[in-house]
Amino acid sequence: MQNIKPIRVFLEVVEQASFAGAARSLRMTPASVTRIIAQLEQDLGQQLLLRTTRQVSLTGAGAMVAARYRPVVQEFDRITQEVIRATHPDRGRLAINAPMSFGIRLLPDLVNSFSLAYPNITLDVQMTDRLVDIVDETCDLAIRISGPPSDKSTIWRRICQVPRAVIAAPALFDRIPRPETPDELDPAWCLSYGSSRAPETWHFAKSGLKRSIRAGTRIVSNNGEFLYGLAATGNGMVNLPDFLVREGVRGGRVEPVLTDWDIPPLDLMLYYPPYEVLPPLVATFTEFFEDYIRDIDGFDFSAL
Repeated sequence: MQNIKPIRVFLEVVEQASFAGAARSLRMTPASVTRIIAQLEQDLGQQLLLRTTRQVSLTGAGAMVAARYRPVVQEFDRITQEVIRATHPDRGRLAINAPMSFGIRLLPDLVNSFSLAYPNITLDVQMTDRLVDIVDETCDLAIRISGPPSDKSTIWRRICQVPRAVIAAPALFDRIPRPETPDELDPAWCLSYGSSRAPETWHFAKSGLKRSIRAGTRIVSNNGEFLYGLAATGNGMVNLPDFLVREGVRGGRVEPVLTDWDIPPLDLMLYYPPYEVLPPLVATFTEFFEDYIRDIDGFDFSAL
């Protein structure tokens, strides 16, 4: 036996418990699968499979071959992908982690454009609003809207700033007074973004003045889309990134509050595992991502 293909075919027959099923999965003819298995058995001098009209089962020798070779093939495939990622900027598999609201709003179009530009790169996109350990999560890069990470082993790149605004539905101010200063904000009507039950703190600045207001605990959530939906139906005010609220403001569903006060922006960041040098595949996505975001409303590159 001089190559790994017969073992792959054998393992697929075991997985499918069927020659015909393995042939479909591997896009081969049943006759080709049968011939390859017969040659493998001849090369090893052992019968590996018991065939009946109803099923395919392993012999003792077949069970040993499957148990020994399966992890070898898996490790072979893993190393092959690592080599491809390290040497080919336009082909291979890329694992990405992104925040939920950003992912839902922006990634479908971004991924579509990226796939058209790089059809030989496959993507695994996972979304969560918690700050992931990028090494434990085994992803190639993570998109985050936050400040710089505290983990010194993490490499990060600031892409741009993300402006924020406090917004509310116009109808809310038929029920409560419109605040003219941060001090007039009623925490009971301020929805908190966060991953714990603690209230969020909102910071404001104007002409050298600074104010910090603690939002309420009536509703706390770690998902911006959910909080936007609540605010848009008149359930309170919320402090969110511009890219989440811009469309609603333009359509009149929500309106900004305290527009003469500045709110500190967040940063759009890319986090990486502790690479010495970015793998070409990761560098390809990074460059595409930054260029794509530059054309999207709601992000500020002027401060970089």
